[in-house]
Amino acid sequence: MEDIKLGVVESHFADIIWKNEPIQSRELAKICEKELSWKRPTTYTVLRKLCERGLFQNQNGIVSSVISKQEFHAMQSEKFVEETFEGSLPAFLSAFTTRKTLTSEEIAQIRQMIDSYGEG
Repeated sequence: MEDIKLGVVESHFADIIWKNEPIQSRELAKICEKELSWKRPTTYTVLRKLCERGLFQNQNGIVSSVISKQEFHAMQSEKFVEETFEGSLPAFLSAFTTRKTLTSEEIAQIRQMIDSYGEG
């Protein structure tokens, strides 16, 4: 799959789709006109490009995601750790916690995630 990068406006557009899917393309254009001040052709052009990149699909005027928001962010996070920390999640966490203190709740959640992963 192509590496999908989104700019700020494309990210906002994608969020609109994820929030409202499945959605008719005409309704999507109305929302984009209100929230992004886009004309209908702009909405359709950006939608077509994101469909070509494999993020969304437009079948018979109904727009839905091919990749969920959670999966998209997981892919982006994985790529970031790979490129920035040579794929080392411990190195990422070490760097992250250098400037941010984790709460007891966050630590417990991370422990639970690790324990669940080890069981699966």
